[in-house]
Amino acid sequence: MKRVGLTSVLTAAVTLTMLLQHPVWAQERAYEWGWGMHHPMWGVWGIWGVAMVLMMFVFWGVVITGIVMGMRWLARQGRESKPDAALEILRQRYARGDINRAEFESRKRDLG
Repeated sequence: MKRVGLTSVLTAAVTLTMLLQHPVWAQERAYEWGWGMHHPMWGVWGIWGVAMVLMMFVFWGVVITGIVMGMRWLARQGRESKPDAALEILRQRYARGDINRAEFESRKRDLG
């Protein structure tokens, strides 16, 4: 005697269910497919459909923002950073002994 596997039983059940529902599909009314209460956006999705649409906009906003910020970051990588000329002059004057430590710290704070 041959054993019947679970896959075969499930396949037969799904096929039988589809065959039994076929006459019901033929009796559907045309007006149910419009923008009435049976439209998927209102009948099935409900508030979750609206939430999914909003999350889609958030997702693409994050993706586009990430791409733009990444491109700006890459564009800045090629540039050399300019040293602060005023701070460099202040350091040189302190190194030569023209100003003392208190004056150096005070002016450094003023420069930011």
